[in-house]
Amino acid sequence: MGKFIYEFKEFAVKGNAVDMAVGVIIGGAFGKIVSSIVDDIIMPPIGWIIGGVNFTDLKITLPAEQIAGQALPAATINYGNFLQTTLDFVIIALCVFLLVKGINRLARKNAAAAKEEAPKAPEPSAEEKLLTEIRDLLKSRQQA
Repeated sequence: MGKFIYEFKEFAVKGNAVDMAVGVIIGGAFGKIVSSIVDDIIMPPIGWIIGGVNFTDLKITLPAEQIAGQALPAATINYGNFLQTTLDFVIIALCVFLLVKGINRLARKNAAAAKEEAPKAPEPSAEEKLLTEIRDLLKSRQQA
């Protein structure tokens, strides 16, 4: 049991799990913001332009049925909610795409800068070159 708890603790505290949890929380909050933008800012003017229609009210009402003498409420197909949810998705997907594109651009820029800044091995001084030649000559004489 102690090993299980240790492994769970190691997993939960790893950077990837914590980063993922933060991403999920921020993503949920971002989704609410986008939904509010679509519901409260974008859709009302669009509805007004097309004749005062509130998109959440757009639906197809199916005929009411009676079963055993009891009237059942009419079922509705709420395609207005579907349109709003689809617009939410498109906006979120566009934002995520732009974010990933920006991150990739920064990563490429940083990689190029790191490549340019890579320190080159210093050129040996004239003294070091001379000493290397002397060492090589001494080695060749000893082997002969």
